Amino acid sequence: MELRDRVAVITGGASGIGLATARVMAARGAKLVLVDIEQAALDAVAATFTTPVLTRVCDVRDHDAMVALAEDIVRTCGGVHVVFNNAGVAVGGPIAEMKHDDWRWVLDVDLWGPVHGVEAFLPHMQRQAQGGHILFTASFAGLVPNVGLGPYCAAKYGVVAIAEVLARELRGDNIGVSVLCPMRVATNIGSSERNRQADYGGAEVSPRVAPQGDDSGSLAGRVLDVDDVAEMVVEAVENNVLYILPHDEARGPVERRFQRIQRDFDYWAKRNATR
Repeated sequence: MELRDRVAVITGGASGIGLATARVMAARGAKLVLVDIEQAALDAVAATFTTPVLTRVCDVRDHDAMVALAEDIVRTCGGVHVVFNNAGVAVGGPIAEMKHDDWRWVLDVDLWGPVHGVEAFLPHMQRQAQGGHILFTASFAGLVPNVGLGPYCAAKYGVVAIAEVLARELRGDNIGVSVLCPMRVATNIGSSERNRQADYGGAEVSPRVAPQGDDSGSLAGRVLDVDDVAEMVVEAVENNVLYILPHDEARGPVERRFQRIQRDFDYWAKRNATR
């Protein structure tokens, strides 16, 4: 896919992977719309681009707001070609310690947010019949279980499933699909409680995830720079690659997950053969 003059919408676009991806897409000539929940952050980063960038404040949890956002962008820009469902939050700790509001917050942002992105933008992409690409930020935690990240895993497993289904369903529309599944990346997701709204109890009740730095020896994988990950994201768009896998060290845990599934297939096959 050629990105020049294509309209690209990025949620969570004021920081981290979203912002880094926006910079790479801008260098390719894309017309950018950065979407975030933080107006001040959007204003600050927009001023750093050398080409015009549209910004919109929107809460991905809000279905109606996302539908209105899509209509606004199509009306303003004449269409939409790339949608990067990237906004995300996380909480840390064992499932037994999770409160109901922890689950609600993570699932509302990390799972319902991408669902709303698809519901809002895909009909426009299909009607304009110009092809395009839909991306999702999932995680290594969407491919294998990560202890201490139960709600996050549940959401990201769902995001991977949505991407896999869409990749099949949208072939006839010439709309590609990619899902990003990294281990650790140098973003500020470890402080995502700053955006935890009062209806989930506010920032002070949010169980924080472990720091993402190299000094956190209990966490798997290298800490990658967002710019390196962003280059891979854009390459996946240009070449229609479904899985974006920045950490090769994730290969072993993913293989072991499927080995466990195969092992239990064998268990039940043996059990059923003896009945």
